[in-house]
Amino acid sequence: MTWMVPLLLVGGMVLLVAGAESLVRGAGALALRLGLSPLVVGLTVVAFGTSAPELAVSVSAALRGTADLCVGNVVGSNIANIALILGISAMIMPIAVHGSVVKREAPVMLGVSALLPALALLGAAGSGTLSGGSIARWEGMLFVAIGVAYTAFLIFMSKRERPEVVAAYAAGVVREEPLEVSSRRPLMVDLLLIGGGIGLLALGSDWFVDGAVAVARALGVSDLVVGLTVVAVGTSLPELATSVVAALRKQPDMSVGNIVGSNIANLAFILGLTATVTPLSISREVMVRDIPVMLAVSLLCIPLMHTGKRIARPEGLILFLIYIGYTAWLVVPALGSAP
Repeated sequence: MTWMVPLLLVGGMVLLVAGAESLVRGAGALALRLGLSPLVVGLTVVAFGTSAPELAVSVSAALRGTADLCVGNVVGSNIANIALILGISAMIMPIAVHGSVVKREAPVMLGVSALLPALALLGAAGSGTLSGGSIARWEGMLFVAIGVAYTAFLIFMSKRERPEVVAAYAAGVVREEPLEVSSRRPLMVDLLLIGGGIGLLALGSDWFVDGAVAVARALGVSDLVVGLTVVAVGTSLPELATSVVAALRKQPDMSVGNIVGSNIANLAFILGLTATVTPLSISREVMVRDIPVMLAVSLLCIPLMHTGKRIARPEGLILFLIYIGYTAWLVVPALGSAP
């Protein structure tokens, strides 16, 4: 079965790219129909769609009793989204940042991220677990409630978007076709593009993770390390593909909004829904190493977005190098202790 691994990896990547293009095209046209801004589309439709692989992996891992894989997937994906994906996207093409991302969305992302260790410690104290943390069902429900409230707030605020922002987006919704073509296209076509894109992203991630996990397992590393690296990057590939495509299509709002929205969705919906299904235990390693890294990169992206209202190539390189260093910190000791 060894020959299947490269086929899964390559096939997964092809499906991811195709799914990202389909999703961005359909979501962009849908934004015009609904009168929503591209930022809100990125923070909701695209972000939730590209977070579908994280949800599938996390729920499956939790039900199988591998909480480390579940929590590692969510925390690792959030780190990868900012340090790896935002870094690579900015290195390919500097990304202009919408003012509301800096003033509203990024702080919300940081706040939800900080809520995770607070609730984990609270849950651990309530259950008498002092060696790590835990997320109880009620805490999972609280995360979901925050996500629902924030989504409703985004939709409400989109109606107040500045006309010049909407006009700038409408001028380049789909570079390959005139605006009048995409706006007159049947609604069902756009819905099929979005649904088909999400399906391709989910299947592509599944293939890629299957192949990558087979490689990681052969190296003898732990579930936590696999979740923080291989699975996290694999399930974050939809965000990478979607963000790069959106940036190349001159839709920076959707590119940045997808990343920030995915991080909020990962915690509020993915971790929240998973903990609602079954309470989660969080190991001490995650509490003292990985969650602080997630908080640090979430905090770092705010001043980077402030500088010139864009993330330049050197700043993208800094984020990318941070991710390389973090991955080395995880993998090198794990490989050294492997039999």
